[in-house]
Amino acid sequence: MEVERESKLISTIWEGYADWRNRPALTNRHGGLVAASFVLVVEVLENLAYLANASNLVMYLSEYMHYSPSNSANSVTNFMGTAFLLALLGGFLSDAFFTTYHIYLISALIEFMGLVILTIQARSDSLKPAKCKPDTPCEQVHGAQAAMLFIGLYLVALGVGGIKGSLPPHGAEQFDGETPQGRKQRSTFFNYFVFCLSCGGLIAVTFVVWVEDNKGWQWGFGISTLAILLSIPIFLAGSPFYRNKIPRISPLTTISKVLTAALLNSCASRNSSSSIASLASSPSTIPVLSNEDEETTDIKQVESTNIPSKSLRFLNRAVVKTPAFCGALKCSVQEVEEVKIVMKILPIFACTIMLNCCLAQLSTFSVQQAATMNTKFGKLKVPPASLPVFPVLFIMLLAPIFDYFIIPFARKVTKTEMGITHLQRIGIGLFLSVVAMAIAALVEIKRKRVATEAGLLDFSKPLPITFFWIAFQYLFLGSADLFVLAGLLEFCFSEAPFSMRSLATSLSWASLAIGYYLSTAIVSIVNSVTGNSKHQPWLSGGNLNHFHLDRFYWLMCILSALNFIHYLYWARKYKYTSVSSK
Repeated sequence: MEVERESKLISTIWEGYADWRNRPALTNRHGGLVAASFVLVVEVLENLAYLANASNLVMYLSEYMHYSPSNSANSVTNFMGTAFLLALLGGFLSDAFFTTYHIYLISALIEFMGLVILTIQARSDSLKPAKCKPDTPCEQVHGAQAAMLFIGLYLVALGVGGIKGSLPPHGAEQFDGETPQGRKQRSTFFNYFVFCLSCGGLIAVTFVVWVEDNKGWQWGFGISTLAILLSIPIFLAGSPFYRNKIPRISPLTTISKVLTAALLNSCASRNSSSSIASLASSPSTIPVLSNEDEETTDIKQVESTNIPSKSLRFLNRAVVKTPAFCGALKCSVQEVEEVKIVMKILPIFACTIMLNCCLAQLSTFSVQQAATMNTKFGKLKVPPASLPVFPVLFIMLLAPIFDYFIIPFARKVTKTEMGITHLQRIGIGLFLSVVAMAIAALVEIKRKRVATEAGLLDFSKPLPITFFWIAFQYLFLGSADLFVLAGLLEFCFSEAPFSMRSLATSLSWASLAIGYYLSTAIVSIVNSVTGNSKHQPWLSGGNLNHFHLDRFYWLMCILSALNFIHYLYWARKYKYTSVSSK
């Protein structure tokens, strides 16, 4: 009777998970759609707070902090890049020391403090540089005022990074990946996570940006502060329903240990004249083979914890027991296989960076383009920073269509659980980014032609061309973002080892970060290469009409096309490890 009771208790417990009070999570009480729904609501508020500032920040820095257009663009991309790069820290801490539950709460409070500082500065004239005077160069923010600005901004970046690194895996962890139903629900969650992210973005780039431009930036920062503060009690309200993954050993420790052990054993095997440790000596070790042995020996691969797979064979040396080893560097076959999975994910992750470099233009040069055009829509004058409403609306329209129509249809056609695989989704997005940059170049050519014909090249007054032309590049880049972000989030989470899921999912945001940094680097390199005594740099001049932005967009189009070809190589080579993707 006692054994039966214990067996029943074990069957009702989510292994490896705990509730918010650190008690075992129960299958009939924790996790599921109800728990994930709190995460989706929180994502609306969280992204509202972040994107309300990020989308319009280039105008705030140029108009109120008196940065040049190029410096404003670079400051924004550096801020956004840092925020997304810090998602790796949030993911790492979630896997190694804390739960995703605790990391979200800590990060939300940090972002709240940063927004309070920015709100105070925007409200007080004494904390900003003096207003520009006629015939006098504007004074750029410096000293204590600049320190306050960047302390506020980078506290926000730290908070955003922690949230991005913890919230998506926290929601995905609410579903049972061992069942087809759970995997389908998890796939739907990631789709609607991007949908809710877009909902927050829609409010941010319409209502909040309008408030910033018409009522003052202190009100815009204040709305963001209120949004992130409101997200905390909503998140806490879901506490009784969450199942939280119990932190294990640091994933970075495992990765470092395996790589170090493989390297040391590789060096030791080259210097040793005798064979080392046969498989029979220990069930968890394998013999180190010479190059000839590796080419002629065919080890039968089985799903066993005692025999490493053939892929990335140089890592198999980490399992070998050698005199050169200290005990701390002893690796199990499971650890080696987990590191292999992560290393196979990295090329796919790297191929998404170029798309995010293109997306950086949505917050910088595209906004400045729109500012030179006619932004009237009937009697309403649309703020240039509200232009991201186009990709946001398209994502909100496409996400339900994709989930309710495209995926079910694809499942019937392919007779597979996924219908469209993660890698296929990412590939579609990367192809759309190539098209988007080509359209951006053609639109810029048209915009400059209008400026030339109207004789307004040297004037800052609006050109007689509607800002709706910019919408085309936004629509294609927005579609690309939906396919790539949702696909990469789910791909990294489902493929990564259990102990590394938060860190692996954070790679999706790290891709954004590196893309923003790369955008800054490309702008600097382009200006350096194209500028000389006879020609001015492509991305500099008295105003945007003197920039060669069309050439820059063609360059981005070519780089995106090369990146897409590079991606196809790795995608064809990749072999799925998760059941849901086979």
